[in-house]
Amino acid sequence: MGVEMLLGEGVAAKFMRYVQVDTASAEDRAEVPSTPGQWELARMLADELTQLGLIDVRVDEHCFVLGRLPSNMDRPAPAVGFVAHMDTVPGVPGRGVTPRVHKNYQGGDISVGHGVILSPLESPDLARAIGCDIITSDGSTLLGADDKAGVAEIMQALVELIQNPGIRRPDVWVAFTPDEETGRGVERFPYDKFGAKVAYTLDGGVLGELSEETFNALNGVVTIEGVSAHTGTARGKMVNALHLAAQLISWIPAYCRPETTSGREGFIHPNDIEGNVEKVSVKVLIRDFDSRMLETRKAAFMKMLELLEASHPGAKLRFTPSGGYRNMKERLDTDPRATGLAIRAMELVGLTPVVQPIRGGTDGARMTYEGVLTPNLFTGAGDVHSRREWACVRWMNDAVKVVVSLVQLWAEQDPA
Repeated sequence: MGVEMLLGEGVAAKFMRYVQVDTASAEDRAEVPSTPGQWELARMLADELTQLGLIDVRVDEHCFVLGRLPSNMDRPAPAVGFVAHMDTVPGVPGRGVTPRVHKNYQGGDISVGHGVILSPLESPDLARAIGCDIITSDGSTLLGADDKAGVAEIMQALVELIQNPGIRRPDVWVAFTPDEETGRGVERFPYDKFGAKVAYTLDGGVLGELSEETFNALNGVVTIEGVSAHTGTARGKMVNALHLAAQLISWIPAYCRPETTSGREGFIHPNDIEGNVEKVSVKVLIRDFDSRMLETRKAAFMKMLELLEASHPGAKLRFTPSGGYRNMKERLDTDPRATGLAIRAMELVGLTPVVQPIRGGTDGARMTYEGVLTPNLFTGAGDVHSRREWACVRWMNDAVKVVVSLVQLWAEQDPA
């Protein structure tokens, strides 16, 4: 692709190109990136950054794409970064994405294809997009707006800055990351090569969303070892690990599950299970916005394991932590400009910011605790991680405007 096309196409065209690259990550692979398609998109993006004239462009050994649009100012100002992830969620088909544009949405249901219906009854945010062009898949796959909408918006914002040299800007760093959906990619983020200490992930949802809080998160694996025996002579001998796993899951209170909680309520969630009579592994996610409550939930869960083991002689149960992240707000509060300028940027382009916590995490949660303060901005997408996933073109363009506005605001700041 030539630079003229990169400069001439809009955010929607970029987005629809990127979603056609299969970048679904894989939970069962430890290497980063976990899938080869992420390399394909990484190299494509690096080539486009180079064509646009960015410097320090690189794709590192773990598939992180970095680049810098140099400052055009005659005085120093803090560098600012923008980050989006290239992978899509495993578990929903991501190969062969065929984007469809539904022009001038006038309300009601959208027939996505393959029997998939997008309805404002199930997706109330869709009702806010009357008169907009809506992009979906053809229903046989997800769309990939999480987070290729963010990728496209960052790329288009670079175009706007390049085509309008009168916009004052500090150094603008961009990073496209692998394996965000598995949580393993950001562990290898090349902080020593990324020149910004404040950045923004574009990995949020509908118009105006801004998040400075994530869950505190603990992930782990419960291993249940039972005792196998022939079923004909099992009385008094067999300890069925499958039954113990079922009992453990049943002990999680109904009010402590993701399907029964919302807002700032935390949960304990068995996410995956495999095994047999002799041994079962259960992947468990524990979440809460309050760090003390996270520890309380963990302690309660560990007590369940202790009681279950004690009540079944011969059984062995253990919990092995496998990572997590922390609520980023505490660190973001050390420099109020990180969130404050994002709010101001939205207001300057005519949007009403909706500041709300993320019931999940972003690369920014880990980055914030590694020294790069990173709130999360909206992308204009909805119903992510599903075949009903959609993106509003007008909202995507609004996200581009917010990025450009943020660049201008950081250009006015004094260096630390």
